[in-house]
Amino acid sequence: MPRRTRSTNLSHNSKNFWWLKRVDPASQHSLDIMGSGPVRTTQSIASNAVMTPAAPAPVISATLVVEDQAIASSEPAVVAEAHPHLRAGETASRIADYAELFKFRVTSLVVMTAWAGFYLASMHSGISSIQPGLIVALVGIGLVSAGAAALNEALERKLDAKMIRTAQRPMASGRISLPHGVLLGMAAIVAGALWLTYETNLITGTLTLITAFSYVAVYTPLKRHTTLATFIGAFPGAMPPLLGWTAVRGAIEWPAVALFAILFVWQFPHFMAIAWLYKEDYGRAGIRMLPVVQPDGWSTVLEALTYAVLMIPVSLVPVYLHIAGKIYGVTAVLLGLVYLGYTIRFARITRARSIVESKMYARDLLKVSVIYLPVLLTVLMLNALGK
Repeated sequence: MPRRTRSTNLSHNSKNFWWLKRVDPASQHSLDIMGSGPVRTTQSIASNAVMTPAAPAPVISATLVVEDQAIASSEPAVVAEAHPHLRAGETASRIADYAELFKFRVTSLVVMTAWAGFYLASMHSGISSIQPGLIVALVGIGLVSAGAAALNEALERKLDAKMIRTAQRPMASGRISLPHGVLLGMAAIVAGALWLTYETNLITGTLTLITAFSYVAVYTPLKRHTTLATFIGAFPGAMPPLLGWTAVRGAIEWPAVALFAILFVWQFPHFMAIAWLYKEDYGRAGIRMLPVVQPDGWSTVLEALTYAVLMIPVSLVPVYLHIAGKIYGVTAVLLGLVYLGYTIRFARITRARSIVESKMYARDLLKVSVIYLPVLLTVLMLNALGK
């Protein structure tokens, strides 16, 4: 009788082994992830059966049934729990990639300075700046700026991949394909220019399109060939307040030129600080910035100082043109002196004892430049003189 019982148990076990072979390996892996321990294999169960012949068959069968239930119950839990997180993560990552593609922070600065031009033009015309036309103008200018930024990244994707600062940009890293990025950039530029032409006036739409073209097709390729690219790139960089002005007035006037001049001059100490901070990156990518071509720093300091000195009289032109009051004039002088002071301090890069020290001077100037411009424009708007 004992021999017959063992034969029956082994026969019963073999059926269970056949069932176990049908278990999906992925399910066994899921069981291990859930912390239930390793799934017992056919060989281990078989060896246990041989080594312990007195073990009753129901024990093995019950164990297999329990493992089957654990696998069946745990696998859907993993899928149900992980899938929403993956989807949420992918969505957030895609949004972040688009924000980087369209250079959200730069585009925000463009929109802010365009708003200053729109506000001052409205005051000069004796009308309120709080009107639907404000949103219309800012949306159009923002679209064109975002599109130009996307095309800039498309053209520079290989250069960006060589620089530590930009290697993780979506097109440089391949997260957004070239056709995808170019299509989005072109669509944003065309939509923004047409929108401005239809909703504001022809001159604003045309100037915005010219600005985008000069930034993408002129400035961007020149960066690899000449240090003059910084000077040329300052022209499209200074256009936003002028575009805001023309969106209201429909003409290029001296106050608009004054706003253009403020942004044009402001850019040079700002960009010289950036160029010094990342000169190794620019050199690695073959971009001919002044610190790369003349690494001793003297030409970089000279250019920054020249425009920091010019910043004070240029910032006072709105007072001369009677579009801003004395409060703005005093503030502009004080801010200009601070800007100049940090630029003079930036000159210490030529005799800094270490790279860390020289970059500290550049970083401080960069921070001051980023604070200077919005404060200056805010006071200009608050102290604007209307009709």
